Amino acid sequence: MFTAYALITVVAVLANAAVAVADLLGARFVLANSAEVGVPETWLPGLAALKAAGAAGLLLGLLGVPVIGVAAGTGLVLFFIGAVAVHIRARVYYNLAFPGGYLALAAASVVLAVLR
Repeated sequence: MFTAYALITVVAVLANAAVAVADLLGARFVLANSAEVGVPETWLPGLAALKAAGAAGLLLGLLGVPVIGVAAGTGLVLFFIGAVAVHIRARVYYNLAFPGGYLALAAASVVLAVLR
């Protein structure tokens, strides 16, 4: 069970860290998606900070502070539920798999952390 937890959590950490960097750098795909779903550009640094904090917390959980890992994973689950809701509200369904994928990774890391 630990192997599955470690693998999923590492993927979640890398994915969230990468998208946080993309948010901070104002990557073209981030700006286009944000505009399409109605998220102001001024929110991107804050959203990036939340994703980066979640990634850091997941990593801390993996490195031996499980309560931080579960809290960070739970925070990311809530964050990406919000992202999915924003996509649905804006009726932008074609790329719903992206926030849905991040949501699935965060949820899986929380479940596996609790079960291990």
